[in-house]
Amino acid sequence: MSSDKVMDTKAVFSALYDVCEENATFFSGATKGQAGDAAQRLVDTMSTIQEHARSLEPVISGFAAIYHHFDFDPHIPANGYRSLVKVVRCCLLHIIHKGRYITSNRRSIFFRASHNAAEMEAYCSALCQLRALLYLAQRLLHDNSHGNLFFQEESGISQSFLREYASMHKGCFYGRCVGFQFTPAIRPFLQSIAISLVAFGVNYKKHQSGIGVAASSFLTSGKYAIDPDLRGQEYERITQNLDVHFWKRFWNITETEVLSSLVSMTATQVKVNRALSVPPVPFDLPLVADPTHTVTVSPPAAHIGPGPVQMRLISYDLREGQDSERLLALCRSEGGPISLSLGLKTKRSPPSPWLVLHFHGGGFVAQTSKSHEPYLRSWSQDLNAPILSVDYSLAPEAPFPRALEECFYAYCWAIKNHNLLGWTGERVCLAGDSAGGNLCVTVSMRAAAHGVRMPDGIVAAYPATLLTVYASPSRLLSLMDPLLPLSVLARCLSAYAGTDPQAEKQVEKVSTLSMVRRDTALLLRDFRQGASNWIHSLLDRGSADSVRKSVSEASLTSPHADPPVSGKASEYSLEKGSLKSQTCQDLGTHANSGASNVQKNASHLSTTTANHNSIPDITLTPESKPEDVSFFLCKEVDPSVSESFSFVAIPPPGGQEDSENPREFPEDFEPLRSEQLAEMNVQSSPIVRNPYMSPLLAPDSMLKGLPPVHLVACHLDPMLDDSVMFAKRLQNIGQPVTLCVVDDLPHGFLSLSQLSRETREAANVCMERIRDVFTMKDPPPEMRMHHKLERTNQKPSATKRDHTQLSQVTVQQEEEEEEGLSVGGGASVVDEEGLTSFYLPTKAEAEKIPA
Repeated sequence: MSSDKVMDTKAVFSALYDVCEENATFFSGATKGQAGDAAQRLVDTMSTIQEHARSLEPVISGFAAIYHHFDFDPHIPANGYRSLVKVVRCCLLHIIHKGRYITSNRRSIFFRASHNAAEMEAYCSALCQLRALLYLAQRLLHDNSHGNLFFQEESGISQSFLREYASMHKGCFYGRCVGFQFTPAIRPFLQSIAISLVAFGVNYKKHQSGIGVAASSFLTSGKYAIDPDLRGQEYERITQNLDVHFWKRFWNITETEVLSSLVSMTATQVKVNRALSVPPVPFDLPLVADPTHTVTVSPPAAHIGPGPVQMRLISYDLREGQDSERLLALCRSEGGPISLSLGLKTKRSPPSPWLVLHFHGGGFVAQTSKSHEPYLRSWSQDLNAPILSVDYSLAPEAPFPRALEECFYAYCWAIKNHNLLGWTGERVCLAGDSAGGNLCVTVSMRAAAHGVRMPDGIVAAYPATLLTVYASPSRLLSLMDPLLPLSVLARCLSAYAGTDPQAEKQVEKVSTLSMVRRDTALLLRDFRQGASNWIHSLLDRGSADSVRKSVSEASLTSPHADPPVSGKASEYSLEKGSLKSQTCQDLGTHANSGASNVQKNASHLSTTTANHNSIPDITLTPESKPEDVSFFLCKEVDPSVSESFSFVAIPPPGGQEDSENPREFPEDFEPLRSEQLAEMNVQSSPIVRNPYMSPLLAPDSMLKGLPPVHLVACHLDPMLDDSVMFAKRLQNIGQPVTLCVVDDLPHGFLSLSQLSRETREAANVCMERIRDVFTMKDPPPEMRMHHKLERTNQKPSATKRDHTQLSQVTVQQEEEEEEGLSVGGGASVVDEEGLTSFYLPTKAEAEKIPA
């Protein structure tokens, strides 16, 4: 570890100790009366922060000395250990800034001691929980193999993290501190998301359409907007207890006609935006090895039987073939018109040599191409190429491998019918985010297994490459991430694997028209009731405790619960359940089969017709054996490296007498606990280790057939280690791969591309990667490096030190943001480790920091 890093760490902690000690001394003399209560809270909080900091300082310094060993390469400093350290440093710097704000304003008549005490208490709680995460990271470092970010078992530290997550307090990360680790431009959006989600939970199951719930939620959100502590508490309860159907409903709010129309108005206008429904008809494609032979591509059949595959064609220009009768016959009625007129006067551009085949994200359970239209339209214009986005079937109604089947079928159909898409058939790139990134990789693996043409490249943004509950340092961040809580992730993955016990619940199927009619009839009632509740929340702040009832309890006892379904639906449920069970049984039966069985099955595809009533060959793929998976990327460990690891890694605490509830932390520390345990019913199934579900576990032989892979990840994403380890695996077997990591943005930034300049820049990074696939250019060296996004409101001046480089920016501070006020003077601190935080000391304050 360089001396610069040591000095920087020491400077941060020294500044923290000074500001806490100075404020504690000041307020210790003002502890009488009502103001004295707040003063005593500040004194106690400052002391607790110093206690946490003294324990954290050696741990932070220790991780800074060794976390570079887990990077993809020296040009890309990114892995889960770095991310944890960055988040802790960011929290410390926020506390320093808040402490200095208190120092500067505590004598003012406008200073609100109670409000500032609550702010410091929230960050003190966050620091306590982050300290617990670092303990678990030290355990992970001790128990794991060298160079590997994932613990390769569901027991041990993986089980410990699930157990600790269920009981640890998380509300502090969803209230006053929500999104503190992200760029300031994102934080107001995250606050709005938190308010909307909690209000949505109150009205969950009262209506059957998203727009009705959205209208009621808007009118009942007042108390959550003005009380961040209540918001954090309710957000925690919702994320811990509501089922996957709630998250499907909430994430699909943007799919409603009204909201999607508003978003569409601000997006790039395109000439072609057609929703297609491709019938389930088998067809043949030539084999790459021998074009005189063909392979039969059968339509999707898993779980719900053969059915059409839904897609959306987006093109900035109208191209030849896109208005053909054959394509128009496939259009769904929901698609908008291609243009105002399609007569002979309409200019048709020649077919493009490029096509982007897109698979959307959404945890395999939510969203469609509509949710991702804004950036897809922009890509179509900038790339001058059509985009075909696949609306694959979603879990839990259609678990694995249905989505993969439909995406692979869509890929083959696009190659077969390129003339209908305004594409010459030359170059095709698979692009997707999150769950869609997983499908990009697995579709390519299946194309290689079938022997058909491979895509020319893959661009996967923050992909999920490992769908097991294996612990990793970046996945520890799911305890605090407002968009990817671990309990929600577990529900989505269980739904996709078909192991979610709540997946069999049938909900009333109501047409869109009937939902809108019912919402219209209920809207006036919602307005009156909601407005009354909102005004009441403003006038009756004193009764806040009475409304702190669990949202999950309220929804479960709601009189508007779903009505029972008919007997036919029950029969269908039983039939679908048997298909799911058969899928898992087949996987278990063939788990020990040799790879030759899979190859034999693939060879028969060229001469046989698919049986629509059988489970496809995906589930016949055997589990990877340890020797087939090159997780142990570094065979020989340098003794000096092992010694440096030993200073940071810690074994489990000794003396664990209670085997059912073992102690995970030292005797002198205990994290904050929740009042109610989270429901973490994670059911282990061998299907999650299927290479077509978790490509990170695929044997080297399957990964060697992939095209060039371009990964774009987020430094603060719980899924970061999925990208880092997958890039390492591909690099280790000689496959072409690039990894770009963007700073300070959350998982799902593509869907937020219209929100800020930072998100637009990150979306452009993905678009340029697609362009690289089409032009077959190696990315320049600067694009391979850790990508730091330019901050909003950046000022040209900068102050440079011998140990840090401080980039001056204007940051909206959070001291008064609950009241709509802001305090300037924040900044971005970028050190040589690639860590960015929001704080810049003044000139006078900087002189106090030891050099």
